[in-house]
Amino acid sequence: MKFRLKAFGLHLSGSASALTLVLGAFWLCWYRWPGWYLASALEIVGIVVMVDLVLGPTLTLIVANPGKPRRELTRDIAIIVVVQLIALAYGGVTLWSGRPLYYTFSGDRLEIVQASDLKADDINAGRRENPDLAPYWYRRPQWIWAPLPENPDEAKKIAMSTALGGADVIQMPRLFRPWERGLPELRRHLRKLDELKSFAPAEKSTLKRRLADLGLPADQPNTMIMWGGSRRLLAVFDLRTLTIQALIRAD
Repeated sequence: MKFRLKAFGLHLSGSASALTLVLGAFWLCWYRWPGWYLASALEIVGIVVMVDLVLGPTLTLIVANPGKPRRELTRDIAIIVVVQLIALAYGGVTLWSGRPLYYTFSGDRLEIVQASDLKADDINAGRRENPDLAPYWYRRPQWIWAPLPENPDEAKKIAMSTALGGADVIQMPRLFRPWERGLPELRRHLRKLDELKSFAPAEKSTLKRRLADLGLPADQPNTMIMWGGSRRLLAVFDLRTLTIQALIRAD
C-alpha cells in the first residue's frame, strides 16, 4: 500500500503542477472576472480537472502494484499520462479559442467578444486599419467602444447583416474606438435597474439585495446589462466618472 500511495502522491503533485501552470496562465492573461463567467470557462476547466487531477492519479493508485514487472507498470502509467495530456491539450485549445479579447460597449449594452467570434478577414482588416485596437495573440482583453460607422449606407448594411445572423459591429475590429470616446454615448443608455427588461422580477430582487450589500444605489439610472452568450451581468456605473463600480451576477 505504501508503494501505491507514493505513486499516487507523485502523480497527483505532477498533475497539479501542470494544471496550475496552464490554467493559471489562462486566468492571469485572459480569464479574470468577468471573463471566466461570461465565457463559461468553468465548464471546460471542470472537465480538465476531473481527468487530470482526479481520474489520472486515482488510476495510478489502482494500477501501481509493486508486484508488477517494471515494464508493464511503466506502460500502464504512460497510457494514463497520455490520456491526461490529451485532456489538458483539449482544455488548452478550447480555452485559447474562446479567450476573451474585448469587452465592448455597442448600442445599449456591454458584450464580451471571444477569439472564436472573430473571422480571420476581420482580424486582418483590423490590423491594417486600426492597429492600436486590433487583436493580437499577446494582448489581454480590452474595453472598447464599437459604434456603427458614420457612413449611413455602411451602417445600414451592418445592421441588416446582424439582423440576418451575420457579423455584428462588435466583430469588426477595424471599427473599434477607444472606450473613453464612447462614454458620452454610454451615459445616454444607462437605466435604472427596474427599467431593464432582460432581468426577471426575481432576478431584480436578487440584484437589489446585492447592490445593497455593496452599498450601491438601486434607484438611479446607473446600470446597463452585460451579455456573454446566454449569461448576463448587471454593470453598475459611477454617474460622476462613468467608471464601472461592480459587475453583479443575477443567478
